[in-house]
This record gives sequence, C-alpha cells and structure tokens, in this order.
Amino acid sequence: QLQASGGGVVQAGASLRLSCAASGRPLGYYMLAWFRRAPGKEREFVAAISRNGVDTYYTDSVKGRFTISRDNARNTMYLQMNSLKPEDTAVYYCAADRAYTLAAATHEYEYWGRGTQVTVSS
Repeated sequence: QLQASGGGVVQAGASLRLSCAASGRPLGYYMLAWFRRAPGKEREFVAAISRNGVDTYYTDSVKGRFTISRDNARNTMYLQMNSLKPEDTAVYYCAADRAYTLAAATHEYEYWGRGTQVTVSS
C-alpha cells in the first residue's frame, strides 16, 4: 500500500515536501513516480525515480523546481517542490511498478496510492 501526504495550501513561490510511505513489500523492489491531476484535467506525470535512486526523470514543467528522492531504508519516497506556481495546484499521487525502466505513462504503473491535495494561491 502507498500513502501520499504533505499536501497543503501555500502561496506562489512557497515550498512543500510530499512523502509517499509504503507498507508491505520493501520499496526497493519498485520504480516509483509522482503523478498529479489538476481540476478538470487528466492525470499527468510529474517525476520518476529508479529503484536505487540513481536515475530520475521529470516532466518539463517542473524541471529545476521539483526534486524526487527516495529512502529505501525508510520505505519512503519524497517530492520536494520549490517555487510553486498556481498551475501546480492538483491532487498528487504516488505510484510504483516492478519495471526497471523509468516510465511516464499511467498505464506503466501497477500500484497507486491515495492522493494528497496541493493548492497554490497567486
């Protein structure tokens, strides 16, 4: 099971750190990712990280502002979000899959957690 947390309401330019905690099988067996769904839009890819945390992949709109990381010993993944913009407002979801290749499509991920709401006001 995956559970995202850390969302909130912030002003533009602020920072938030999301966490995704896992129970059950160790997270080290999985590629992990963050997705988000903004109001009225489809779920979109945000960032992914390889099993050992060495490789990462970001959607262009968050490059340089967001950082994905993981702590396999704590069975937790993180998304550090800096310089937040109103267009970052969305429900953020964490996802996991046993694949080895980083992926950005929702259908590539087998396991999904409940989302956490991030609201950025202007």
